[in-house]
Amino acid sequence: MPPTFVPLDFHRLPVEESRSRVRAFRDLVRRRRSVRDFSSDPVPLDLVDAAIEAAGSAPSGANRQPWRFVVVTDPETKRRIREGAEAEEQEFYERKAPPAWLADLAPLGTDWRKPFLETAPILIVMFAIDWEPEAGPDGSQTRHKGYYVQESVGIAAGVLLTALHGAGLATLTHTPSPMRFLGEILVRPKNERPFLLIPVGYPTPEATVPDIKKKSLDEIRETR
Repeated sequence: MPPTFVPLDFHRLPVEESRSRVRAFRDLVRRRRSVRDFSSDPVPLDLVDAAIEAAGSAPSGANRQPWRFVVVTDPETKRRIREGAEAEEQEFYERKAPPAWLADLAPLGTDWRKPFLETAPILIVMFAIDWEPEAGPDGSQTRHKGYYVQESVGIAAGVLLTALHGAGLATLTHTPSPMRFLGEILVRPKNERPFLLIPVGYPTPEATVPDIKKKSLDEIRETR
């Protein structure tokens, strides 16, 4: 069957409006910071759902959309996730991390303790779907492999973080390694691989962040 195509929904903007929009978006995104001091104040779930819908519009290999977003609000589940993450992080900080890595982390003031995993009102756990079950013509089960799964889920994660920031919410990207415990706690199928753990909420009034700088345009862009 030939593919079906529809007209592109695209509106070309005047150049000055394009400049205004992209600069406003740049300024908004540049204010985003990774937060570790979360208030326990509740977050409306419809804000999170809208951000996830935005992330779900990200491009993906062969449009397979290889992602799953698990929203965690249950205090007991958050406690178990914190315990699992701290066990892996303590092993990393005390035994696995090479000295150079620890030196790079030192200015950020992080350690294996992750209280924000319980304090933040919402945790979003992103899973990458490496394959999906598919029925063969004879009724047997086969595996439909995903394409560019890592890249696709990474793009969706960036959209999600930006959408949450745009909604006035604070976030953090947390990647305890290994993350198998997340699939076990959240009872995910074997074809879903934990990709990213994102606490979501509002910062405390006393929240602080490291005094770090981002690279300038000249440092990250080349023109040929």
